[in-house]
Amino acid sequence: MSNRRSFIKHSMLTTAGMMAMPNVFSFQGSPNEKIVMGMMGTNSRGFFLATMLAKLPNVEVAYICDVDSQVVAKTTAEIEKITGKKPQGIKDIRQLLERKDVDAIAIAAPDHWHAPAALLGAKAGKHVYVEKPCSHSPAEGEMLVAAATKYNKLIQMGSQRRSFPRVIEAIQELRNGAIGRVYFAKGWYANGRKPIGKGKVIAPPANLDFELWQGPAPRQDYRDNLVHYNWHWFWNWGTGEALNNGTHEIDVMRWGLGVDFPSKVVSAGGRFAYQDDWQTPDTQTITAEFPNNTALTWEGRSCSDFPVEGVGRGVIFYGEKGTMVIPGGDDYKIYDQGNKLVKDVKTSLQQVDATNTMGAGEKLDSIHLTNFLNSIRGKDKLTMPISEGFKSTLIPQLGNISYRVGRAIHCDTSSGHIKDDKDAQALWSREYQKGWEMKL
Repeated sequence: MSNRRSFIKHSMLTTAGMMAMPNVFSFQGSPNEKIVMGMMGTNSRGFFLATMLAKLPNVEVAYICDVDSQVVAKTTAEIEKITGKKPQGIKDIRQLLERKDVDAIAIAAPDHWHAPAALLGAKAGKHVYVEKPCSHSPAEGEMLVAAATKYNKLIQMGSQRRSFPRVIEAIQELRNGAIGRVYFAKGWYANGRKPIGKGKVIAPPANLDFELWQGPAPRQDYRDNLVHYNWHWFWNWGTGEALNNGTHEIDVMRWGLGVDFPSKVVSAGGRFAYQDDWQTPDTQTITAEFPNNTALTWEGRSCSDFPVEGVGRGVIFYGEKGTMVIPGGDDYKIYDQGNKLVKDVKTSLQQVDATNTMGAGEKLDSIHLTNFLNSIRGKDKLTMPISEGFKSTLIPQLGNISYRVGRAIHCDTSSGHIKDDKDAQALWSREYQKGWEMKL
C-alpha cells in the first residue's frame, strides 16, 4: 500500500508541476540552487540534451565535452546563443571531471562510453544523467548500480517515459486493475534505415580524435561508414536496435508487468534487409518470461517502417479483462474484454514523432531532466534510478546474447545472471582496451 501511495503522490506532483509552469519547466528556485552541468557527447541526441538543459532555470551548461572539434564548436555556439554565455569546450572526459565547479554530467556519447563515463563521473563526485542504454554489457550495468551506492551519487538513466505524466497514469491504471491481471505485453519499434554500404579503412578526419572516441573499446580501424551514427550497428561499440530503441518499450513493458529479472529469454533475427557492414540484427524479436507467469515480446524492424497500431513504436498490455495501448508517446487507450474503447487519454503537452533520433520532443523530454535536477536539489526522487535502469537495459542485452549464441538462455530470477551456458555467460561482460578497464 505504501508503494501505491508513493506512486500516486509522485504522479500527482509531477503532473501538477508540469501544468503549473510555462514551457513545462517545473522548477523555480533561488540562485544558490544553480546546478553546473558538463555535457559529454553532443553530436545528435547530446546536442538536443545540451540545448534543453541550457533552457532550464538555474542550470548552467558550463562545459561541452566531445572528441570532435567541429561538434564542440557547433554546440558551444548554440548554448551561447541560448544563454548569452559560451561554455568551455573540452575533448577528454577525464579533464572535464577534474573541474571542481561541475555538479553533474550528462552522457550521450556512443554506447561503449556510457558506463565507463558514468563510473568515472560518480568516482569524481558528480551526479550522472546517462542516456539509455546505461551500459554496453550487463556487467557494466551491475557496476553502475554498485557505484551509485558506493559513491553516494545519483545516476539517472534516460528512459524518459518514466517521467511522462500520462504514462505514469497509465501504469497506475494497470495497478488499479483497469484490465484485470496483466499477463502479456507486446512492444515494437519500426524505422526505415538505409544500407550503410561497405566501409573503406581510411585515416580519421582531422577534427575527430578517433583514439579517444574508441576510449574503452578494443581498437579497430577507422572506416568511412562508422562515425557519427552507424557505430550503433557494430558490436564493438554499439548494441543494435534492441538497446538503441527497444530499451524504451521494454522498460515500459517491464514496468507495467511489475517484473524485475526474467527466467528465460529467447531472440531471433538477422541482418535481412541489406548486405553490408551492419553486424547487429536489423530485424529482431526478443521474448522474456518472468516468474510471476507473465511475458513480454519486443519486435524491432530497423529497415521497414510499416506501423503497428498506426505508429512506429509503442506498447500493448493484455489483461484478463481488457487491453491497454500506449502508442509511443504520452497517450493511452483502454479497451474492455469485448474490444470496445472505454478510455482514450491524450497528452496535453506534445505529440511524438516516434522514430525521431533526437528524442520524443523538448516538452516531454524536459520533464525527465527536471526530475534529475530536482532530485539533486533534494526536491524529488529519481523516476529512473540506475537500479531500475539496469534491469530494463539487461533484458534487451540478454536478448542480444540469446541471438548471438543462437538459443534460449535461462536466468537466475534474483539477479538476471545467466545459468548453465558458458558461451552466453562469456558475453555478460566485455573486453576493454588495455588501461581502460572499468574498476569500482
